[in-house]
Amino acid sequence: MSVFDETYTMNNGIKIPRLALGVWEIPDDKVADAVENAVAIGYRHIDTAQAYGNERGVGEGIKNTNVSRDEIFVNSKVAAELKNYDDAKKSIDETLKKMDLDYLDMMIIHNPQPWNEVNQGNDRHFEGNLEAWRAMEDAVKAGKLKTIGVSSFQKEDLDNLIKNSDTKPAVNQIQIHIGDTPLDLIKYSQDNDIVVEAFSPIAHGAAMNNDVIKKMAAKYNVSVPQLCIRFDWQLNVVVLPKTATPDHMKSNADIDFEISDEDMATLAKQDKMDYGDASAYPVFGGKIK
Repeated sequence: MSVFDETYTMNNGIKIPRLALGVWEIPDDKVADAVENAVAIGYRHIDTAQAYGNERGVGEGIKNTNVSRDEIFVNSKVAAELKNYDDAKKSIDETLKKMDLDYLDMMIIHNPQPWNEVNQGNDRHFEGNLEAWRAMEDAVKAGKLKTIGVSSFQKEDLDNLIKNSDTKPAVNQIQIHIGDTPLDLIKYSQDNDIVVEAFSPIAHGAAMNNDVIKKMAAKYNVSVPQLCIRFDWQLNVVVLPKTATPDHMKSNADIDFEISDEDMATLAKQDKMDYGDASAYPVFGGKIK
């Protein structure tokens, strides 16, 4: 079976492809080509967000493929700042209009906290997330979304939705890479029948400069990105490598090898790595000034 054919069944019975194309930082005028190329290569899962500013181009790329709409799993994210019902509801409608699509396969809350509070504020916005979640639930009822999930939600954030709403999140999309492997959160999500998705599997490029990772990749005769993607894959999660380059799209999917249990444990113990310029991003521990 090709990696493109592998899926997980979410807690609502809908299947989600295990390998996705991430499109963060791909400009709106370039992303349609990236999506078309990815689908031609075999990708059937495209992950964007309101915050990326490229939803229009993603929608264009999907329409330009020769694959029927129902065979492509399209996900976007409600902006992290939207913590009330009306704004979240309006944003979903705006996303569908921008993308020129009748529905999305999934929409997720991009972060439990607005970006300017990440890594510095203690307010988890429980009420605001429930409001945004209710808007998303209503969008499912209206046929605008097939399913809904969350991103970067910790245990208490998940519990808030599980206990106080009618819909359990279908996925929790979290940062997972060698050097940042939150095994407890992965297990908690999976134990609650929530599919885990891994973003930034190559640590926003930082893995390319890590000697332990480079040495391990050489041992398996694979590239650093391939080792990183396979590492996440063996944690039984959906993986979202980001690239606009067709050659990288192909090599990112070429992960038909097995990392030994011993080497998986070694890689899981790696400490945080130097993210370089990317360390300014809140999701990597930086703070918005």
